[in-house]
Amino acid sequence: MTDLDYGRFEALTFDCYGTLIDWESGILAGLRPVLARRGVEPSDDDLLEVYARIEAEAEAGPYLRYREILARCLRGVGAHHGVDPDETEVAAFADSVGDWPAFPDSPQALAELKRHFKLVILSNVDRASFRASNARLGVEFDAVLTAQDIGSYKPDPRNFAALIAKVAELGHPRSELLHVAQSLYHDHVPAQRAGLKTAWIDRRGGRRGGATPEPPGTVRPDARFTSLAALAEAHRREAAGAMAKGG
Repeated sequence: MTDLDYGRFEALTFDCYGTLIDWESGILAGLRPVLARRGVEPSDDDLLEVYARIEAEAEAGPYLRYREILARCLRGVGAHHGVDPDETEVAAFADSVGDWPAFPDSPQALAELKRHFKLVILSNVDRASFRASNARLGVEFDAVLTAQDIGSYKPDPRNFAALIAKVAELGHPRSELLHVAQSLYHDHVPAQRAGLKTAWIDRRGGRRGGATPEPPGTVRPDARFTSLAALAEAHRREAAGAMAKGG
């Protein structure tokens, strides 16, 4: 599931959180102290599973900015565990996105890919939250689309329609677009329904669960890698092979 003709693509479109930014570490770092102060210490998997359910429910309703989604998630996780976070804790978690770390391989891999492709972000956050994370990624994207720009959250098909339209403005039809993402639920299912090829950055190494819900039905990404660096390496090998044949 890693054989793609990278030469056919002109634009790589990325999910950010979970793919480029280690959102599970960031979420856990924000949730754990609130619960621990009340003597509650669930496992990481249990905590992320509850978070995933609450966030998906919040994002499926009327549009709220992402910091409001985060506030709702903290209150919901707290209620699940019999904890009532105070307003200072809620505000801190709502504003925590900029503190979430980039995966170590993201900046270098993005810099390499930038030399060969246009890079576009399609993210389930608001503009201010993404700007804080963009500084950690160290690359200038050719276009950025957030849930705030679109008024809905992935996996809503409107987000992928907006993505395809944005890449068309950059001069590339959907056939020249490869969507790169970790979440099968948020990204691969709706992207493939929109007619896109997808590359799965399987940051969890095949382990299901985490901060994303299970996808509906079966989904088969067109390629699978355990890091963004591995995708960049696959492109590098293909390009070197093409040069060797041409030379």
